[in-house]
Amino acid sequence: QVELVESGGGLVQAGGSLRLSCAASGSIFGINLMGWYRQAPGKQRELVATITKGGSTQYADSVKGRLTISRDGAKNTLYLQMNSLKPEDTAVYYCNARSGPILSYWGQGTQVTVSS
Repeated sequence: QVELVESGGGLVQAGGSLRLSCAASGSIFGINLMGWYRQAPGKQRELVATITKGGSTQYADSVKGRLTISRDGAKNTLYLQMNSLKPEDTAVYYCNARSGPILSYWGQGTQVTVSS
């Protein structure tokens, strides 16, 4: 079992920055992929960014150049640095971890609201 706890969301003006964190605990050795997803009101949950166990990253086209996914192995923590935020980025952001293609774990979500 893997537990994921997100933090760092909040209210920010357009053009501002936030840094989301996701602390992982439990059976984390087998995790091979982690990512951030988001869901805006009335819209489908979408992939924001992923990072593999080997450090390879992928980003949604809408966030390329503005959002950066990273990890701290010593702290078992995933990060999402969010810069140049837009109102369209407003959503609940969820941390996800996968152990192979079947096992998947989700955090509780953290709200990001971008004004203006």
